[in-house]
Amino acid sequence: MPRRGILNRLLGDRGERSAAKFLKKKGYRILARQSRSRLGEIDLIAQDGDSIVFVEVKTRSSSHAGHPSEAVTLTKRKQLTKAALAWLKQRGLLDHRARFDVIAITWGDGRSPLIEHYENAFEAVGGSQMFA
Repeated sequence: MPRRGILNRLLGDRGERSAAKFLKKKGYRILARQSRSRLGEIDLIAQDGDSIVFVEVKTRSSSHAGHPSEAVTLTKRKQLTKAALAWLKQRGLLDHRARFDVIAITWGDGRSPLIEHYENAFEAVGGSQMFA
């Protein structure tokens, strides 16, 4: 893996750890981290009350390339929807409320990140209506 790819992965992992910690402080229960399947990866899966929350975490070292949340494209939302549906089906949880959140992290000075949490950031995308 090229050096830039390694650095991006390390920054992404750091962001996911920070996002999980942030959600725990808000009372969420983390169910899974980096949940991978043939349909893709879901960064964090959490429980918020009676809802299962699929969280996409986008981390940047600065905002020079745009806001981190801008990287959650239509293609990414479709992939997340398919992966979330598969995760729910696999566990027999299709009757649970679910939503998609985005956490945008900007690590400007390297010490403490700016964390922005967008609850219910987007609706399920694709051919199936999966959420109540």
